[in-house]
Amino acid sequence: MASTTALYTGLSGLNAHARNLDVIGNNIANVNTTAFKSSRLLFSTMYSKTVSGGTPPGDINGGTNPFQIGYGVNTGGTQRNMTSGTISVTGDQRDMAVDGSGFFVVRRGERDYYTRDGSFRPNANNDLTSVSGDLLMGYGVDDEFNINTGSLVPLRIPLGQLTIAEATKNVRMSGNLDADGALPTRGSSIALSGSATTGLNVISSASPAPGPGNVMELTSLLADIEDPQQPGSDTPLWAAGQQIELKNIQKGNKLLPTAAFDVTATSTVQDLMDFFAASLGIDTTTGANPNAATPGLSLDTTTGILTITGNTGTSNDITIDPADIRTLSSSGSLVGYPLTPTKAASADGEAVRTTFMAYDSLGTPVEVNLTMSLVGRADTGTTWRYAVESPDNMVGGLQVASGTVSFDNDGQLTTTAPITVTIDRSGTGATTPLTFALSLGSTTDNVTALTDTSSEIAATFRDGSPIGTLTAFGVDADGTIEGAFSNGLTRTLGRVALATFSNPEGLVEEGGNLFSVGSNSGEPAVIGPGTFNAGRIVAGSLELSNVDLGEEFIKMILSSTGYSANSRVIKTTDDLMQQLLVLGR
Repeated sequence: MASTTALYTGLSGLNAHARNLDVIGNNIANVNTTAFKSSRLLFSTMYSKTVSGGTPPGDINGGTNPFQIGYGVNTGGTQRNMTSGTISVTGDQRDMAVDGSGFFVVRRGERDYYTRDGSFRPNANNDLTSVSGDLLMGYGVDDEFNINTGSLVPLRIPLGQLTIAEATKNVRMSGNLDADGALPTRGSSIALSGSATTGLNVISSASPAPGPGNVMELTSLLADIEDPQQPGSDTPLWAAGQQIELKNIQKGNKLLPTAAFDVTATSTVQDLMDFFAASLGIDTTTGANPNAATPGLSLDTTTGILTITGNTGTSNDITIDPADIRTLSSSGSLVGYPLTPTKAASADGEAVRTTFMAYDSLGTPVEVNLTMSLVGRADTGTTWRYAVESPDNMVGGLQVASGTVSFDNDGQLTTTAPITVTIDRSGTGATTPLTFALSLGSTTDNVTALTDTSSEIAATFRDGSPIGTLTAFGVDADGTIEGAFSNGLTRTLGRVALATFSNPEGLVEEGGNLFSVGSNSGEPAVIGPGTFNAGRIVAGSLELSNVDLGEEFIKMILSSTGYSANSRVIKTTDDLMQQLLVLGR
């Protein structure tokens, strides 16, 4: 006799295979969805009616098995296939794929989600976001571009907005110094007087007054010096509030920067001499020149004539014209030309000068001049004096470093320690002082001292950089985001973080290629790419869907066949019931 149980059994089969077609259809629909993970539906049997539980075997019989009739099929659940899809190159460095089991962490509002879709783009705030606007999370950087791994933050790439500069820390020189060059005999000698024939003297009321036989002393006040154009008038040459300006003075055929001395009521002749020495870049620590004259400024107290003695070497030769020394009023207007320079001797000796640019912490160019002058030859080699000058030294005058270096009989440098150059940058807003190492000898660049027709040196390497703007970025395999700036610098902008789960199949799909933590997924372990089993980042690529169309089509055929077969069970049961009804007529 026909049974209604068969109808419901067939109905369970229809429902189960219809749900299977739903899963298959979803897989096929997402065959081109970035990083989509396919699923499969698993069937399970319904409970069975037990007619007999069976009997155990005895001495005279073999026993019987359970007698059970099943009531149909259930959909036991779905299983997600979390294997990685094929990684496809897109050529866009903003795209990212995970070669491993990790998930990108994205944030929507206050909640974190997880995705394998790495098609991130900057938004209006320069944050990297997904297509749906979720923020990509990772590790940020501090002011020195060091990665902070303490907490997750939205990753920001401020293209066209972030600017940086880098202070110079290392400079390398290369070239040759002519070891057969002329030895020095003297430095520049320039007399500064009131006129072509007379020196300076103080007025009759000067305080302090010069000693017997002296017309002026080092302690004499500038405001007490008589105007040489009005001898015997007791008219001061300078007054408090005026400036003494040095402009267009040449040193080794190079113009020195303009320098100004503020005359005060307490300014002395010694103060003025110190100002001249610092502004002309005279190294007063070298000892006497070969002609016994000591570099610096000296005063003949009996004649009132100031004498400038420069350092040896043709590159240190000083040239001063009468119009190069000026007196300016407190408003900056020209008052006159107070001193008459007379050059008695020019500096001689082999020397060479080179100029290069360094950069302070704000990226401001800082001019630096290096002069090398031959000071001696011996059986062991040659000795040269270096003088480093910078017109951008804000305090302390022109010279910023000086000393001597030696070369052996093969012309190789024996003084290998780098020269420490310190330039004051007070009042510029930059970090002060600017300090860098100036190397005359390294594994790649060297200054030698061999016989040549002339001395030639140049800076062949200098780090540091002027201001640059972030123009592009890329992502390394370990998730580090490197930014490229227009000045050639690269800096770390952040690091992509990845999350791993003990059971990724337990994640809950939220739509939009997003997953959230499920009851059976385990809590996320957020780590850097390349650690443990998180995998590495592949930039310029996206992960494709892992749907296997061939497999899905086979499943669809099998499910369609199963659906048809279950419908046939219902049809056959209906036919039997119709025949039963015919018997009752």
